[in-house]
Amino acid sequence: MSPRTPLLATAVAALIAGAVPVGAAWAQAAPGAVPTAVLAAAPDRAGFVLTGALQALRQSTVAAQTAGNVLELAVKAGDRVRAGQMLARIDERSAAAGLAAADAGVAQAEAMLANARAQAERTRELKRQGFVSQAALDAAETQLRAAQAGQDQARAGRSQAALARSFAAVMAPFDAVVLATHVEAGDLAAPGRALVTLYAPGRLRAVAQVPSTRSALARAASTVEVQLPDGRWVAPVSRTELPSADPVAQTVEWRLDLASEAAAAFAPGQSVQVRFAGAAAAAAGAVVRPVLPAAAVLQRGELSAVYVVQDGRFVLRPVRLGAMVGAVQGDAGIEVLAGLKAGERYATDAVKAGLAGAQPAN
Repeated sequence: MSPRTPLLATAVAALIAGAVPVGAAWAQAAPGAVPTAVLAAAPDRAGFVLTGALQALRQSTVAAQTAGNVLELAVKAGDRVRAGQMLARIDERSAAAGLAAADAGVAQAEAMLANARAQAERTRELKRQGFVSQAALDAAETQLRAAQAGQDQARAGRSQAALARSFAAVMAPFDAVVLATHVEAGDLAAPGRALVTLYAPGRLRAVAQVPSTRSALARAASTVEVQLPDGRWVAPVSRTELPSADPVAQTVEWRLDLASEAAAAFAPGQSVQVRFAGAAAAAAGAVVRPVLPAAAVLQRGELSAVYVVQDGRFVLRPVRLGAMVGAVQGDAGIEVLAGLKAGERYATDAVKAGLAGAQPAN
């Protein structure tokens, strides 16, 4: 039995009895020196990392354009469809009846036009022979023009009825993947009701909401990269900053278009990381704040704190933190907004510094 065994057994027994807190029992078993570091700003790492999401460059929600029961939903989420392929079929009996009525209206208008044309010809002949007045001829020609207009109106109505009937078969507007369906067979469709959402595969962009206070830093960044869900960092082929900010969140939307070959394996909605970095960012007038390694921060609910070296011992001090920075070098840290100043010494491992008996190593 090693010399440490009785001490560990005592600590475990105390934990079971509830007499010693977990941290204290472990500290009694393994106290030691904790490495420290001096807090300093890092202007060469000026930049920040945000969480974003993938979004389709071309996405459409296909809606019903006629009323009726959905007789058939021909696709499901995840299906690939071709342009012109049927997505859903809506009951067309009402539209078919409207088309039949329009056909009858066209036939009636054509008969009235033929009668008005014959009447106008007879009146012209009678006028040449002197049997009718000019007023009678004017009236006959006016009736002819009215009959022609009636025929045009009836034909337009038929075209509208035929178009309404064609809306019963809902087709895919482009080659796409079905993202979601919004109805089932038997549901009642109405003009404007969403039926199916589609997106064009392989054409994606990363969308990130940049805080307004960091807009200048983002614009001045010499390097903007997106970390895909598989861990790869890629550069966008183009980037767009929307010209307005969200009035509630006070953020500006950035859209980073990705190359087709880089985004082919992913789908809209997946989470990505977007980093803005580069020496040019520091020249944009952005404030470069001290940066802490993530391991130095102790999180307890809403509280963030750091163990600071004071009079040769560790003192827990609350801090207010900002965004993640420095991920370009692989040593991501967190900005310190308040509670800790550059030049102060802190524990690089907050968990070990909280153990009883922990002392600063340097």
